[in-house]
Amino acid sequence: MSLVHELAAALRTTRGIAHKSDIASAVATLGAAATLAGVPIGDDCAAIPDGAGGFQLLAIEGFINEFVCADPWFAGWCGVMVNVSDIYAMGGRPTAVVDAAWGRNRDTLKLLMEGLAAASQAYGVPVVGGHSNARCDREQLSVAILGRASHLLSSFDAKPGDALIAAIDLRGAYRAPYPHWNASTSAPPERLRADLELLPQIAEAGWCRAAKDISQAGLLGTLLMLLECSSVGACVDIDSVPQPHGVDRSDWLLSTFPSYGFLLAVPPASVDAVLGRFASRQIDCAVIGHCDNRHQLTLRDRSGDHALAWDLRKNGLIGCGPKPPSLPG
Repeated sequence: MSLVHELAAALRTTRGIAHKSDIASAVATLGAAATLAGVPIGDDCAAIPDGAGGFQLLAIEGFINEFVCADPWFAGWCGVMVNVSDIYAMGGRPTAVVDAAWGRNRDTLKLLMEGLAAASQAYGVPVVGGHSNARCDREQLSVAILGRASHLLSSFDAKPGDALIAAIDLRGAYRAPYPHWNASTSAPPERLRADLELLPQIAEAGWCRAAKDISQAGLLGTLLMLLECSSVGACVDIDSVPQPHGVDRSDWLLSTFPSYGFLLAVPPASVDAVLGRFASRQIDCAVIGHCDNRHQLTLRDRSGDHALAWDLRKNGLIGCGPKPPSLPG
């Protein structure tokens, strides 16, 4: 079996996809409560119009308990890092974060808070409050963020014909035992901030319609969520995806969570400008495919081999976005 067929078969069985599929149940249970503000559900942040032509951005991340227990300092760091990425993926800039942290004692809670503080300093985003408990039976962490965008990038705005660009910082390494590609903790803070600033600059230049940061669903799972929200399909060339040397291709595409990784849907006329902007910061980037109107995710390689990985007309993932015509209304 070729790699494209192996990837297509494995996509449904990954842990990240299983976690993302839980979103559909939550959205269905919330029902009308999820639409009271007229804000689409399914983006990296809730984008709330601010009345002045821009948007307040609000997001929250909760962390898997086993990860928080195993690596509390890095979990604290990620509490800021992943939220900051959500804000920038929407074309915004972060304002501040708040946290809710639990630990079995003050020592473990201290590690969580030290990681939060270190990332706050590195990314220049203050921690302005929260909740703490050092008398819990385990370590737990959730972090929320507020930001603002003047020009929005949304998971709902990819169009057929858009080029799909993957931009990933490969200047890192896995932080074992989890599939976290860490290109952040040892990077100069000035570089971290300037690299992220590319996203709102691209949005404000009008070069991009939609973007999403690569999550624990991996590159392919993240792309699937983008396609579902925008009600489009795509064909992806797996050989075009930026990837570090010596890393397993399946792991990289299915489960790796990079500290800096974004997918962008870019109109053809803006592709060169977007690629050039990332390249100017030494961020590896490439066109990995194009959006179409078939509501399917297809994988191919440079030999021409291809496989259907997901058909959104038959099965959604997160239950967000307009349903394709063939799905029940």
